[in-house]
Amino acid sequence: MKMRDEAYKRLAEHGVRPSVQRMAIMEFLLENPIHPTVDDVYQGLCHEIPTLSKTTVYSTLRLFSEHDAAQMLTIDDHRVCYDGNTEPHVHFFCKRCGKVYDLFDETAPIVKGTKVVDGNIVEEEQLYYRGICKECAAKEEKTKN
Repeated sequence: MKMRDEAYKRLAEHGVRPSVQRMAIMEFLLENPIHPTVDDVYQGLCHEIPTLSKTTVYSTLRLFSEHDAAQMLTIDDHRVCYDGNTEPHVHFFCKRCGKVYDLFDETAPIVKGTKVVDGNIVEEEQLYYRGICKECAAKEEKTKN
């Protein structure tokens, strides 16, 4: 299936009305599994869509998240990124290079509907690890030797 068709299908399945900009943003998420930020998406598309604004990208990504068409990952107060892969999976954030990686071999928490934990209603679960990725660890090891 073409990426454009996949993007259209994702939006339609999640009740998001497709527009040129929404389609382009969803295509970007699906084609770039790098967990992009609003700025990454904007920089990746602003040359194709000159009328695109960061505000539009921000509001569109929020809309996707609210409709479960994409995942919003809040890494810390200064970094929020988005993932087009909505299947439950674990993420890893490298404190050195700032990249976010998928860890598909780790067991991800899965909420079906809502569940109650100590009286709190859980509607969504996310799990991500923080540390130093293998690339940064290898670079660090090289500088020691």
